[in-house]
Amino acid sequence: MNTLPQIGQVTWIGIRPQKRGSIAVVEEIDIKTATGITGDHYSKAEGNRQVTLIQSEHLDTVASILQKPTIDPALLRRNIVIEGINLLALKDKQFKIGEAILETTGLCHPCSRMETNLGEGGYNAMRGHGGITAKVIKSGIVKLGDKVQAIPRTSDLLKKD
Repeated sequence: MNTLPQIGQVTWIGIRPQKRGSIAVVEEIDIKTATGITGDHYSKAEGNRQVTLIQSEHLDTVASILQKPTIDPALLRRNIVIEGINLLALKDKQFKIGEAILETTGLCHPCSRMETNLGEGGYNAMRGHGGITAKVIKSGIVKLGDKVQAIPRTSDLLKKD
């Protein structure tokens, strides 16, 4: 359970400058420990939901359930889309993404907006496929194409000595 050899990759980044506003698709973001993503409406407060991530492979699953060819990541209102690593396997782990270090804080459950954004059945299609929430452990820049990989926590390294 402690090994996760897969390395993922950032394939899409979006920020939500205003609550309920449009998603701005960007090529990089600045993530801060105290405030989360610079320019995102959640950036005003510390907390366990500073960054939201979803697995690219789950976009295909949701599209299939809804019988659509594809799903635009902006409709899901997550910050980062990752491919090639099981995000749920990062539970109770810290992970490096670009220059930043994040820690999984929970699941990112769908909200009622999924019915509006994805159409009838959107909420239920997203159940179990909504991604994860994370808090920032170390500030840094995250760019399209950056690698994503689990790393040992500092406390875990100290236990080995």
